[in-house]
Amino acid sequence: MLDQITPMVITYNEEPNIARVLDQLTWAKRILIIDSGSTDETLAIIARYPQAEVVTRKFDTFAAQCNFGMGLIETPFVLSMDADYVLTQALIDEITLLRPAMTVSGYRTAFRYCIYGHRLAGTLYPARVTLYRPERGEYADFGHGHKLAIEGAVEDLRGTIDHDDRKSLRRWLVSQDKYIVREADHLLSMDPSKRTRIEKLRAMAWPAPFAALFYTLIVKRCLFDGWPGWFYALQRTYAELLLCLEIVDRKLAGRQRDTRPS
Repeated sequence: MLDQITPMVITYNEEPNIARVLDQLTWAKRILIIDSGSTDETLAIIARYPQAEVVTRKFDTFAAQCNFGMGLIETPFVLSMDADYVLTQALIDEITLLRPAMTVSGYRTAFRYCIYGHRLAGTLYPARVTLYRPERGEYADFGHGHKLAIEGAVEDLRGTIDHDDRKSLRRWLVSQDKYIVREADHLLSMDPSKRTRIEKLRAMAWPAPFAALFYTLIVKRCLFDGWPGWFYALQRTYAELLLCLEIVDRKLAGRQRDTRPS
């Protein structure tokens, strides 16, 4: 099965992460890297792995990057990855033994969220279809991220992927400025009747930061992870607080326009 898979990794300045990711992909005959023009040591690190092939494409959206890369896959399956996804050995062993029927289009993988290598008790990060037949899938932009639409049956894998992003906090903070604008655009443009319960909560704005803190610390039990758990909970709370401010700001600005004399 491993010979039928091409890992595809999306990168941009992933010096703190990429070696750990590629170390768990050395079983692959070809690793496709879609890079957005990295300026740090990312490409130099990738060059140490002879089976890694780098294709540079200017970044526009995550969905566009992934769809572009899927067109370059020559094997029956693609393993679609962000540059902070580290495969566990249990997952590799499980994939090795797969014998997928033609009716199976892909496999969904759960994640263990890590803070500086510490695996948290729980996470808000959802399971995703990561291993699939490229001709049956297509990505679309979804909020600040992307979502895969796939035709056919999808099965769940027992093994997990470690989501272990070790880029600096400063870079994470800067990225939130872009993310909240896209996320607010997505939430406020939706038909309210089609929002999920979580999306309704986030669109209300003010409850979301408090809910995020409670949910990560208590429901997901990150309170028992010590400082890594608090770090993750505060990150999620801060992100929801920024989104809350963005939504409230738009509502106030719209109300001001509505009351302005014509």
